[in-house]
Amino acid sequence: MKSLLETLPVAELRKVRAARPGAELAARPMLATLSDRRDFGTDWIFERKLDGVRVLAVREAGEVRLLSRTGRRLDSAYPEIADALAAQEADDFTVDGEVVAFDARGRTDFSLLQQRMGLTDARRIRATGVAVTYYVFDLLRLDGADVTAIPLRSRKSLLRRALIYRAPLRFTPHRNEGGQELLDQACGRGWEGLIAKRASGPYEPRRSGAWLKLKCGLGQEFVIGGFTEPAGARIGFGALLLGYYEGTRLRYAGKVGTGYDDRTLRELRERLDGLETGRSPFVDTVRERAPHWAEPRLVAEVGFSQWTRDGMLRHPRFLGLRDDKRPSDVVRETPAGP
Repeated sequence: MKSLLETLPVAELRKVRAARPGAELAARPMLATLSDRRDFGTDWIFERKLDGVRVLAVREAGEVRLLSRTGRRLDSAYPEIADALAAQEADDFTVDGEVVAFDARGRTDFSLLQQRMGLTDARRIRATGVAVTYYVFDLLRLDGADVTAIPLRSRKSLLRRALIYRAPLRFTPHRNEGGQELLDQACGRGWEGLIAKRASGPYEPRRSGAWLKLKCGLGQEFVIGGFTEPAGARIGFGALLLGYYEGTRLRYAGKVGTGYDDRTLRELRERLDGLETGRSPFVDTVRERAPHWAEPRLVAEVGFSQWTRDGMLRHPRFLGLRDDKRPSDVVRETPAGP
C-alpha cells in the first residue's frame, strides 16, 4: 500500500525525518499566543477556538495512548476516543487535538466537560451522560516519520486522509481567509474565538507567534491560592482567591465568587482543605477578612470582562478546574500586536 507521505512534493519530502517515539514528539505541544491582531495575509488559515481540553494521541506498536499537554495518560478518561483510534486502518500516527463536550445548543461547554474530567471508571463515565468529541487539528508523526517540519497546510492534508472520521472523531476544518469580520461571525455564533495559524509554518514544540488566539471575550487560567468562608446559606466556600505567576512570584489577581453549583462548592472545599497552609502564597497583600490559604496546586479557568487599573479581575466567573496545565505555567496573558 502506497504511503500518504509519497504524495508530498519532493521539497517537502526532504524535510521528513525518521521519528522519535510518538510520546516523545507529543511531550512538548505547540501553544498559541493571545493576540489582538486582526489583519492577515494569504499565508494564514483560521480554525475555531474550541472550549475543551488539549489531548495528543499516539498510536504506535499496537497501542493507543491519549496524553494531556503535561504528559498525563488519559486513555481511561476518554475510552471511546481511544477505541476509535485503535480501530483506524492507520497504525502509526501522532496527532494533536482538543476534546470537547457540546451542550443542547450545539456549543462547546467546558463546564459540561468538567463532569467527565478526572473520571476513569467506565461505569461512572457512562452515568454522567456526557458525550465527548475529539477534534483533531494537527499531525506530528505518520508511518514512522516525523512530519513536524513540513508546512501546516500539508500536515492538515495528510491528516484529513490518514484517519477515518466517525464519531467521536472529527477533523478540524479551517477557512483560508479571516480577520475581524470572521471573528465577529464566530462570536455571533457563540464560539470562544478563532485560532489563526501560519499555513507555511512547522509544528514548533513551544508557544509560538505562528499560532494566534483571537478571543471573543476575556478569560484565562489562574492559580488558586486560597478561599474565603461562605456566608448565609452558601455552602463550601465564599470565593476563590486567584493569582498568576510573574517569574517565581505568585501575583494576586482578585477573587471569584460566581459560577459554582453546590456539587462544585462541596468538592472544591474538600480539595482545598487538604491543601490548606498557614501562610499566603501571594507576594501581594490580600485584603480579605480571615482568608484560608492554600498551596498553589490547583488551576481554575475563569472568564471576566476586563482587568482593572490596579491589576484585578472585573466581573470574574468560575468556568471549571484545569487538570491539564501546570500552576507554574500560568501567567497573565497579554495580547501580542501585529
